[in-house]
Amino acid sequence: MADNNQYKIAVASSDGIVVNSHFGRAEDFLIYRLEIDNENDCWLKEFIELRKVAPVCQGGNHDDNRLQETAKLFSDCKYVLVSRIGQGAAFALEGKGITPMELPGMIDESIEKLIVYEKLQSLF
Repeated sequence: MADNNQYKIAVASSDGIVVNSHFGRAEDFLIYRLEIDNENDCWLKEFIELRKVAPVCQGGNHDDNRLQETAKLFSDCKYVLVSRIGQGAAFALEGKGITPMELPGMIDESIEKLIVYEKLQSLF
């Protein structure tokens, strides 16, 4: 899971460039490892893997069991970045200790926003 210096994030993206997928409709999640380099006061980002999932939403309906199974697939991640997420899916992730964040845009820019968020959280 996550420690104070490094953790994983899952990014919902259909093209590997943009955070552009709704959590329930996403098939591809890019997994990154983020690590704090305290010596140089910076963050290091490393792509680890692509995780394929069966979309939770099918024609506007979703299966609660599939939602729980999908959330469990990200139990090693601290955050899931998506373009949109419904309350039920957000609740399922949060129940597993994962923070969902709606950060659509270029993946690198969305991760930078997450890093700013992390830095602000560390102040409190």
